[in-house]
Amino acid sequence: MKKEYNYNYIFLFYDIGEKRVNKVFKVCKRYLKPHQKSVFRGHITPSNLLSLKKELNRIIDKNEDYISIIKLISQSSFEEEYLGKKGGQSESIFI
Repeated sequence: MKKEYNYNYIFLFYDIGEKRVNKVFKVCKRYLKPHQKSVFRGHITPSNLLSLKKELNRIIDKNEDYISIIKLISQSSFEEEYLGKKGGQSESIFI
């Protein structure tokens, strides 16, 4: 039996067709913080995660677009390393 977890932190990456990319960006921005181009991350409740996925599914073309969501139990359960100039819009993480 698969154990269910309440994921509280996510990374979201997308590769979306030009016609839909602005709509996807606006939806993601309502739930998460921009990290880089086409990358968002942040705390999210389980119900908001369901709402986010529902909204994105209404926008994307499943034959052309791609969205990846990496779910973490907490913000402190990963380590982040930067090479080069760090983007300016991300939230800070102290681990």
